[in-house]
Amino acid sequence: MKYVLAIDQGTTSSRAIIFDEKLTIRETAQEEFTQHFPKSGWVEHEVGDIWETVVRTCRGVLEKADASASDIAAIGITNQRETTLVWDAKTGEPIHRAIVWQDRRTAQICNDLKAAGHESMVTGRTGLLLDPYFSGTKLKWILDEVEGSREKAAKGELLFGTVDCYLIWKMTGGNSHVTDATNAARTLLYNIREGRWDEDICDLLDIPMAMLPEVRDCASDFGVTESGLLGGEIPILGVAGDQQAATVGQACFEPGMMKSTYGTGCFALLNTGDTPVVSRNRMLGTIAYQLDGQPTYALEGSIFIAGAVVQWLRDGLKIISDAKETQSLAESADPNQQLYLVPAFTGLGAPYWDAECRGAIFGLTRGSGPAEFAKAALESVGYQTRDLWEAMRSDSQSAGMKSFDASTLRVDGGMSASNWAMQSLSNILGVPVDRPKILETTALGAAWLAGMRAGMYPMRDEFARTWALDHRFEPEMDAQTRNRNYAGWQDAVSRTLSKQS
Repeated sequence: MKYVLAIDQGTTSSRAIIFDEKLTIRETAQEEFTQHFPKSGWVEHEVGDIWETVVRTCRGVLEKADASASDIAAIGITNQRETTLVWDAKTGEPIHRAIVWQDRRTAQICNDLKAAGHESMVTGRTGLLLDPYFSGTKLKWILDEVEGSREKAAKGELLFGTVDCYLIWKMTGGNSHVTDATNAARTLLYNIREGRWDEDICDLLDIPMAMLPEVRDCASDFGVTESGLLGGEIPILGVAGDQQAATVGQACFEPGMMKSTYGTGCFALLNTGDTPVVSRNRMLGTIAYQLDGQPTYALEGSIFIAGAVVQWLRDGLKIISDAKETQSLAESADPNQQLYLVPAFTGLGAPYWDAECRGAIFGLTRGSGPAEFAKAALESVGYQTRDLWEAMRSDSQSAGMKSFDASTLRVDGGMSASNWAMQSLSNILGVPVDRPKILETTALGAAWLAGMRAGMYPMRDEFARTWALDHRFEPEMDAQTRNRNYAGWQDAVSRTLSKQS
């Protein structure tokens, strides 16, 4: 029997999952690693932590499955996007910690570029906004701040990549400096309309194009692992950024289909087909996936803090010891209290894009306690999702997208396992929320891309027919209450936004 090994390198942990020939999960290994917060709004990872946890989980899952490299038909990689790495082209040694997608240190760079009138050009070509979220200004910051790096980069001695790119480079012994179209589309440096790195934007940010990897389809030949790494050579045949991989895993292949993934952050993608839609509501234009040289585009809304708000309850406030406790706490909350928690710990993403604002809680009384905090934390994810939903519905209508199916939302990610959170989400949106039987849709998408390329899994349409519903959450809140509560959320956000937003 042949397997596919999916590597899911996330923001707080690395996971390795083995799928069998029926796309069923056989074994999983996972390892968390340390987050570094050197300053307010700064988030970093040790590059060695990323690499070492990936290697250990891959070796561990092979051992758990009693499998060897010869049993693995292909490797698929999915990863935290936008996180920025720069390393020595000969040694592979990083010249700085990885700057994580959540990091806001380049806010002033972005503001200066906006003030100089560059945002419309950048957005027109990349689909993205000038925001610290994306890789381009992070890369500029590293080259500006690390002594001697610009000289080395100009000589071709340094390489840039997102996490997928670095993993491939390391796994292939430096033989492959490649990425896929979905990760390239998140760098602020890639022209999604023309399918190439954009020379004008690289010049604007003073980034040598020799640093950039080759861009390939999501299902392609990315290289072969060194035999000593996992006990034999294994081809890497599938790559997609985590949210695009989840879109694939949710089988959102038709224009108008929409999914939302709840991990550290929350990310909603709406398939817009073969045409990029220009958002009027500060949504992002991006590539959902690219197969056979043909990109499929999407509108994306990005929420920086979703599951991370539950981690804050656990690690910051210490009112829970396990994320699962939030459901029972929320259920016991005083229904007469209406707290709003705006989790802008590192600013707010779509549709506000305010890098300077910070979190706040509104509606506190003497009776507010852990139960009310837990309820407000879970509801904040639903309210932020509705912000995205309303913006995407408006954009799709403006673009004449009659195919936008506003009747259901497909969900996945760790928080989607919470019945209370998903019921609350349905109540806030006023639409059914569909949770699939396989919640590991991110890893599933990466596995399918690799296995399909290897000839082991079915093609796209047949794969879509295998999507199976676990539970549908129907709205249980009347429209008047829903809209009143949402208006309270909008008021809370307006009080939180910085003056310059």
